[in-house]
Amino acid sequence: MDRAGLIATPQLADLIAVVRRVGDEIVLPRFTGVAHTRKADGSVLTEVDLEAQTVLGCELSALAACPMLGEEMTPEEQSLQWEAGRDGLWCVDPVDGTSNFVNGLPHFAVSVAFMRAGRPVLGVVYAPALGEMFSAQEGKGASLNGEPLPITGAAESLADAIAGIDFKRLPAGLAEKLSINPPFHSQRNFGSGALDWCYVASGRFDLYLHGGQYLWDYAAGSLILQEAGGAMGTLESENYWAGDIWRKSVVAASTDFLCAEWRRRIGAMAH
Repeated sequence: MDRAGLIATPQLADLIAVVRRVGDEIVLPRFTGVAHTRKADGSVLTEVDLEAQTVLGCELSALAACPMLGEEMTPEEQSLQWEAGRDGLWCVDPVDGTSNFVNGLPHFAVSVAFMRAGRPVLGVVYAPALGEMFSAQEGKGASLNGEPLPITGAAESLADAIAGIDFKRLPAGLAEKLSINPPFHSQRNFGSGALDWCYVASGRFDLYLHGGQYLWDYAAGSLILQEAGGAMGTLESENYWAGDIWRKSVVAASTDFLCAEWRRRIGAMAH
């Protein structure tokens, strides 16, 4: 425990080592070679999701003995872990982008955040098929494979921007207007929310828009973007952390200026 009675922040290097090991030894060897089922919400589930979450639970507890909230838990289990984890909580998505994983697309990741008082303090997102390790610590910046983020410069205007957008979860009217009359240069969607955050943080995307992510989708990535100097809010608020912790929309950008312009344009299209 630290002096405030909270669980001490683990070493980022130790967390990176755990996530890399799980990604390289459990997840990647079964890329495209594992059976899958569908959960009640229609999302894809594999035995790799479950095994990776179990191993992460064991290894992370050695770094900080605190509750762990994982995607592959029941809602009741997740709520219990959240309530028990105010002084320290691991938040885990063992395979973010499982549909990509089972279909041979390399955009999937292991995403882990260490949270305190409901906010991420450490964040790691590892894409094992791409060999890319994104990481951040609160107040100490973000990096990709040890290189400080962002790597590339941001667009100077919306008209020049590359936008990462998940259309299927947006309000229908907004999605239609964005597709017919886009205020940006070009749009991408690679199917991994955790990596989307990191792509904005690195400068690969200038803008980001998502209609609704769960806690484990954004916990690590939001910190990585914040520490890379990006800005974020939701469709409802300029304050990203306002409202429901369990499910949030995302309006984000690589700079404060672009985020303000992005929010203004989205707001005009939404009415």
